Amino acid sequence: MSESKNDLAWEKIFEKHRILDMISKDGYYKILATQINEFREARLMTKFDHKSQLPKLFANNRLSVLPTSRGGYVIGEFETFCNFNTDDDIEVSPIEFPTFLESLDYSDITSEATVINCAFVSKILHNFTEEENLFPTVSGRMRSSSFSFNIKSSKGPFNVYVENSQVEIDGGYEGDNSLCLIEAKNYISDDFLVRQLYYPYRLWSGKIKKQVRPIFLTYSNGVFHLREYRFSNAEHYNSLVCIKQRKYIVQEGGFNNEELSQIINTTETIKEPEIPFPQADNFERVINLCELLKQKEFISKEDITQNYDFDARQTDYYSNAGKYLGIIDTGKDSLTGQKDAFSELYDKLQEGRGEYEGANPEDADEYLAHNIFFVPEEARWQFLQDRAKQPTIGKLIDDAMDAIEKLNSSLKGVLPKIYADPELNKQRLGRTY
Repeated sequence: MSESKNDLAWEKIFEKHRILDMISKDGYYKILATQINEFREARLMTKFDHKSQLPKLFANNRLSVLPTSRGGYVIGEFETFCNFNTDDDIEVSPIEFPTFLESLDYSDITSEATVINCAFVSKILHNFTEEENLFPTVSGRMRSSSFSFNIKSSKGPFNVYVENSQVEIDGGYEGDNSLCLIEAKNYISDDFLVRQLYYPYRLWSGKIKKQVRPIFLTYSNGVFHLREYRFSNAEHYNSLVCIKQRKYIVQEGGFNNEELSQIINTTETIKEPEIPFPQADNFERVINLCELLKQKEFISKEDITQNYDFDARQTDYYSNAGKYLGIIDTGKDSLTGQKDAFSELYDKLQEGRGEYEGANPEDADEYLAHNIFFVPEEARWQFLQDRAKQPTIGKLIDDAMDAIEKLNSSLKGVLPKIYADPELNKQRLGRTY
């Protein structure tokens, strides 16, 4: 598997500053954002919401990084992540959504902000927190103030001092008895970064007298899953315990066994697809991947791996599972995932009616003006399909990747170029096309 931009940049940083040697000697290494920025933007280099997103150097050496100030970080063998409880027997509570609202659509949630807004207006937050009166009071980015804490490390408890580091709160709601600080995700994951709960908790515990309640909210496939945590020792990063969790779903019309039986009996049996048998083991993750694809329209494997809790193998497993089930269609231009957008606009430009009169369907600028990646002729499905049985199909696909990247700068270095590998089964690859 090829290395990501973060992997390559961190390798250079570690080599320049001899970071592994320093950690072996002192147990930690402090680094400034300006030092990271020499190789790549620090904001991108230090954002790891899940273990699966850690660069190889960090994962292989059990390292993590924590912000300590506005422009400073500490690297060490710290336990910064926490696994979610895997209790599948949680009862799902039906809730009603206000029917008079027109500006908020619970059936089309595409951001964490919308997740929280829906949970608030539908009284999910009120029910979960048992706070009858809840008001939005704090959110967004703010400074952490100053505090210190212990964190588990390979050499025992390690003390970290934080001063005015950046803190981001997705939603803060105050009730009669408590302030609820919410971290929200609109995708499923196996673990989370404790800092996203701990830093806001320490900030506001030092500011108000009311109880501060860290809550993690995830949304996928219509289900709002809330977990409340408590830090048994306010000065210990790893002292959090999940004390309560509950799932909610908006109440809609259901169906009975007779209707279900009718669906089964009228479902047509189709031929087994020529796709690798899926190795995915969690159907919720398959649905979640579909949601992400719907939101983004185009999303590369690298994007999925770096921004969500999928490692590279899982991205393949769950993508193949979606294709196998017929709920993910890579389409004619499978290299870019832009089948619908590109092909539909191409047809409109070719017809030349109305606003498209006189347009050239082979002009890349026409597509860029509509935020659509341009696919050159040698990278289109039909071109490759016509040559699928040729022994050079692998090289043709790699050349297609290059051609797409040259005409779409934002894709540079993103698309895989592995199909010319002599060990790759070209007959099987040809059947894919």
